Amino acid sequence: MSAGGVLTAQGLELELTQAGKRRKIFAKVDLELRASEVVSLLGPSGAGKSSLLRVLAGLRTASAGRVELDAAPLAGPSRKIALAFQSPALLPWLNVEDNVALGLQFEKPAVGRSDRRERAREALAEVGLADARSLRPRELSGGMAQRAALARCLVRRPEVLLLDEPFSALDEITRAQLHALLRRIVRAHATATLLVTHSIDEALLLSDRILVLGGEPATILERFEVAVPEPRAERLRELEAQRLPIVEALARAGRNRLIASPPVETPRGEPACVTTR
Repeated sequence: MSAGGVLTAQGLELELTQAGKRRKIFAKVDLELRASEVVSLLGPSGAGKSSLLRVLAGLRTASAGRVELDAAPLAGPSRKIALAFQSPALLPWLNVEDNVALGLQFEKPAVGRSDRRERAREALAEVGLADARSLRPRELSGGMAQRAALARCLVRRPEVLLLDEPFSALDEITRAQLHALLRRIVRAHATATLLVTHSIDEALLLSDRILVLGGEPATILERFEVAVPEPRAERLRELEAQRLPIVEALARAGRNRLIASPPVETPRGEPACVTTR
């Protein structure tokens, strides 16, 4: 592991072809993920947050810049990096235990069947699903399905956890339970974690640092340290004091995108309404 971040990115740029035209999605992105911390990534819809996550996971190649894992160049997917999406994406024909153990079948060196089962059960116990291992995905609640998806990440014992809005579809109580679970997991395993979210409150409750992505092309516009001690749910006034600067940064990020983006033409040639979330 490097003396600094577990996962670092310097000068990242991504250019894609969209509707027959080349578009630079993000540029000059620098970031660092350290062990035992959660970093949240906020920004308007369409700013490139999910695309950045895929570059950091080694699933997409950047047009420029570099990503390093433990001070070595990242050339593709790594068993040290786990990625969870908004949808749990559990295979319906497998039970929960087999869904969690599935990724271990492709590990090198190979993991034996009994070891896969043992590690899957350990991961399920850690997320509170020990008694649900024989259930099919259709029998799970939304919160249980997200716990299973988190267990599928943990079973690989990753150094880096990349999360793409995994809690956005959950009710408030279930989301709060999974927030607490994520914090425990990060501390227990010293995992470097990057969370993409649209929720400022979620970012404040979970994060050690918050990054705001925006502009056209997008870049990191603002960086915030969240120095409020835990348990943060009991320190809401302190969190509220940090909320306003983040709201203002997001407003600037949205305006920067609208100013830099060309107007969208409607079939009648009139500018269409553009909104950001």
